Amino acid sequence: MSAAVSAEPAVTGDGVTANNFNNNNSIGNSKNNNNDHEPRNNGTYAFGTILENSSNNNSSSTATTVVSSRSSMYSNSSRSSSYHTQHLKSAYGASEEMLEAEKAGLVERVNDLERIVLEQKDEIVCLKSTLADVLRRLSTIDNNYDGNKPLDSNSPNSSTMSSKSFRFSRNTITRLNSSVDEKRFGRVPSRVTNSPSRNMSTSKASSLAQKAIHHSNGSLHSDSMSSHSISPAPSPSPKQPNMANLAASVGGISVAGAPAGVAGMGKRWSSTGDFVSGSPGPAVNSTSISRFSTKSLLNLNSNLGGGGGSKHHTHAYVQRKDDDDFLKLYISGRPIVLHLPEAQISTYETTKVQPTPNRRLRLDWVYGYRGKDCRSNLYQLPTGEMVYFVAAVVILYNMDEQSQRHYVSHTDDVKSLAVHPNKLLVATGQCGGHEGRETWPHIRVWNSVSLVTQNVIGMGEFTGAINCLSFSRADSGTILAAIDDSPDKIISIWDWQKKENGKRITETKCSVDTIVAVEFHPLDKGQIITIGKNHIAFWSLDHNGMLYKRMGVFENREKPKYVTAISFTPTGDVVTGDSNGNISIWARGTNIISRFLKKVHEGSVFSICSLRNGGFVSGGKDGRLVLLDDLMRLKAEQLVEPHFGAVRVVAQGKGSQLLIGTTKNCILSGDFTLGLVPIVMGHTDLLWSLASHPQVAQFVTGGRDRLLQLWDSLSHSVVWSKDIGEPIQSVQFSNTGDVIIVGGVSGRWMVFDTFTRELLAVYQDGQDVIQTIKFSPDGNLLALGSKDSYIYIYQCTKVSHRFSKIGKCTGHSSFVSHMDWSKDSQVLRTNSGDYELLYWNPTLCRQITNHGTVRNLEWATQSCTVCFETVGIWPENFDGTDINSVCKDGGEQFLVTADDTGKIRLFTYPASQPKCLSHAYRGHSSHVTAVKFMHDGVRLLSAGGLDTSVLQWRVV
Repeated sequence: MSAAVSAEPAVTGDGVTANNFNNNNSIGNSKNNNNDHEPRNNGTYAFGTILENSSNNNSSSTATTVVSSRSSMYSNSSRSSSYHTQHLKSAYGASEEMLEAEKAGLVERVNDLERIVLEQKDEIVCLKSTLADVLRRLSTIDNNYDGNKPLDSNSPNSSTMSSKSFRFSRNTITRLNSSVDEKRFGRVPSRVTNSPSRNMSTSKASSLAQKAIHHSNGSLHSDSMSSHSISPAPSPSPKQPNMANLAASVGGISVAGAPAGVAGMGKRWSSTGDFVSGSPGPAVNSTSISRFSTKSLLNLNSNLGGGGGSKHHTHAYVQRKDDDDFLKLYISGRPIVLHLPEAQISTYETTKVQPTPNRRLRLDWVYGYRGKDCRSNLYQLPTGEMVYFVAAVVILYNMDEQSQRHYVSHTDDVKSLAVHPNKLLVATGQCGGHEGRETWPHIRVWNSVSLVTQNVIGMGEFTGAINCLSFSRADSGTILAAIDDSPDKIISIWDWQKKENGKRITETKCSVDTIVAVEFHPLDKGQIITIGKNHIAFWSLDHNGMLYKRMGVFENREKPKYVTAISFTPTGDVVTGDSNGNISIWARGTNIISRFLKKVHEGSVFSICSLRNGGFVSGGKDGRLVLLDDLMRLKAEQLVEPHFGAVRVVAQGKGSQLLIGTTKNCILSGDFTLGLVPIVMGHTDLLWSLASHPQVAQFVTGGRDRLLQLWDSLSHSVVWSKDIGEPIQSVQFSNTGDVIIVGGVSGRWMVFDTFTRELLAVYQDGQDVIQTIKFSPDGNLLALGSKDSYIYIYQCTKVSHRFSKIGKCTGHSSFVSHMDWSKDSQVLRTNSGDYELLYWNPTLCRQITNHGTVRNLEWATQSCTVCFETVGIWPENFDGTDINSVCKDGGEQFLVTADDTGKIRLFTYPASQPKCLSHAYRGHSSHVTAVKFMHDGVRLLSAGGLDTSVLQWRVV
């Protein structure tokens, strides 16, 4: 029976059950032999109890009981095993479902956390920016209070109070910026100071900082690096520097003039920059600047003749014999005779040096915007200002307060702009110029609140313009990507906080074709996307500084000629627009398209803006703004009026407002409900003509873009704009300001009503360009100088737009370039393209050859660049075309020049000495074509040529 019993489990075929039975049986038997062992489970204990109770019965009954019990146990165990297997399977499936659900929920929560963190960062940045802006304003108020407080200059408390007030505000801002940098980057980044000497002792630098207490003045070569202007009330004037301290500390105080690092330019131009340079450009050694300054001072005497037994006084380009009543000015090797006024014949000496004016210029307002050929250059800052650029100036414009501040440390065209994730720092890249090291292409990282340069990056490392910039976003902006618009289109990655010139991590050839934009991925560290002609590329930057590229795959979709716009979804997908008007969504972490929206625009998609609510706004060549929701469904459309141009840039402004930059250099503001209004307007082509109203604060400009625009200098806005159908070369108001005379390029000149912009009359003189237009002071005569070398004279009538032709003056051998009327309206003097200076009797249209009758005349205006009053404006080794325009103020205190180097210079009037010192100012990036004082003599206007901008300056 025992054998039968032991064999039974094998018969069942259930190995698991048999083994369990044998184990349980042995456990039960061992329990009988050893009471110290506890039963392992309830089943084993029950089965052992059955065996114990059946041991007293006979063998047959025992066998029957055991077999029946075993059979029952086997069947129960089999059913239990099946049940448990099914239960485990269902539990495993439920567990998988729970894990999947948990995983999906986790991803969603992570995305929500990322979004919340970004929102909180934005809020913190906004608070910090607001606090910094408040401190900046308090500092300005402190300085203004100290500047206006009537303290005794001899009192020791006057300078002490001013220094304390300034030092408190300045240090507070510095501490704020330092704390922000430490929290954001783990350390305070290196900063480039604007002192020419970086090795200056701390005490000396501190003392110089306390001495240079000025309101921001807006010029690169002025007392402050920044500019701040508010409309319509003028900004307070800055304090004048202490000249005694100025001489004692040449290396540390910023004063007007050309950059001291450019020795060649310093020798060419005589200006205060030859003695003291405070350019916010790259600093130079104080020893070298001291040697340079000394050399310039010595040159003033060493190059001047007339000592000892000399029979005549000479100069490098000006000569005069002792008994002569005239000078010879040599321009391009050609002598020009300039007759001295009788009162100065006996006293005039070529050895005298005319000092700089006792006043300076401050940049007051910048008109224009560069949207024609630049992208991604319009942003809203947390301080309420929008930032954009034109020419060599970066503008921070507060639309609510109608105020501008200016970053003016660039030396040539600004081409790119990027805002740091902390919304406080801004990076701007520029083109290369031709004036030495300071005009090399480079990047500047600066603080948008204090306008202090944090670092100058890549000086001497780039060969082309800095076309695109982007701060990293997933690691709080520690690195910066730049595209060098050289023939090889180099992409370089910079640790912009390292050293004083930045540390280049890596660079590589990006593409042989045009690169439109570069952007760091907002969520994935080290991921970079570039777009441009025929491509989109996904780059990965590893820990060793190596870049790896994957090209975007369009598969069976139409490959565009250009990928023109890029943005990101909140989940990290890449959104691009192309030249075919399509929008593509590239899944995060891939290089393939997951969604494709066809023909959203007719023509190129120039910009895609990601909104705070998860939607998008796209703008294109067709002038349409398209609003898409977070699922990329069309919600609304808005059309930009054609005369503003196509949409170049879309940025989110305050609240639901949008900022729109256009291809015709305009900036619009508005939304899809209330429409769009222009807030910035400008020209789009060569700007050559400029005239100020004789009685009110208005001026008119005309360009090769055929636009005639009337501006108000108090509200800083366009009164009206008109396309006259012909490129404009010259403009002029009548003496009463009722009409505007416009000279074209085909000999035609037109008369427009100032108030209604109505075309009143059209006249024709020759077939060449009308170069210059002047009314006589008494308003009876009108003179027009033409490229055909003639001067056309008209009689004005009682009807403002009616003119009667008197005749034309002939005698110039080249085109007429500049004209001036005498104050008595009896004589006209003119310059030509070959530097002639001729005098005319306008009523007879005859040349005056008797210089005795004209040498003592006083002139109503100062437009001629070649005359006795402008001898000192010409630099050594100059070309006659270097200076394009000159102008004097109504009080005849100042003379301003505009030259081909992009500078305007302020002289004391008249600049009749061969050596005249001046203040030099930079803001334009192209040749400055015109300068005009306004009717009040306080404000000055300058027109850039190719940079299409107008800068408004204030005499302070």
